[in-house]
Amino acid sequence: MRQLRQTVDLPLAYRLLNHGPVTLVGSAHAGAHNVMAAAWAMPLDFDPPKLAVVIDANTYTRHLVEASGEFTLSIPCRAIADAVLKAGSVSGREVADKFAEAGLDWFPATVVGAPLVAGCVAWLECRVLPRPDNEQRHDLFLAEVVAAQADTRVFRDGKWDFAADDLRTLHYFGGGTFAVTGASFEVGAEFA
Repeated sequence: MRQLRQTVDLPLAYRLLNHGPVTLVGSAHAGAHNVMAAAWAMPLDFDPPKLAVVIDANTYTRHLVEASGEFTLSIPCRAIADAVLKAGSVSGREVADKFAEAGLDWFPATVVGAPLVAGCVAWLECRVLPRPDNEQRHDLFLAEVVAAQADTRVFRDGKWDFAADDLRTLHYFGGGTFAVTGASFEVGAEFA
């Protein structure tokens, strides 16, 4: 089945991260681009949508994010778990093209200059909200989401629906061990 991306209304962008999936952070500056895996990302606000992500000071991604002031978060699925582990295990400083090294493809974002990762099920484009103390002391970056998209096979009408096992999002436990998001169900739908 062909992947279909649709725009997600920004006040609903938090739902793409709300369940705590692993993310792939895309970054770019001055003709260079990179990707890294990040398990510590979370939504912070609805409108305008904001999020937080930890980007270690020693990473090449951090260098590119600090230089450009923007990044993307792509939300991978089980189908590309091997590539996600590779992206989290190799430094962009050590290889000429980390996307190729990890077996990932990318495509241009709609608003920011950082790349979006193909084969994922959701994408967030972000501009850094500078907080130098947080960034230096805690490696914590705050950002405003300026564009969001999701794969219509798994995200429709503002809700996830993981019918296909290979399209379930990933949760990382460390040591190469992942879990996938389980089946969803509704309780108290009137509160949604």
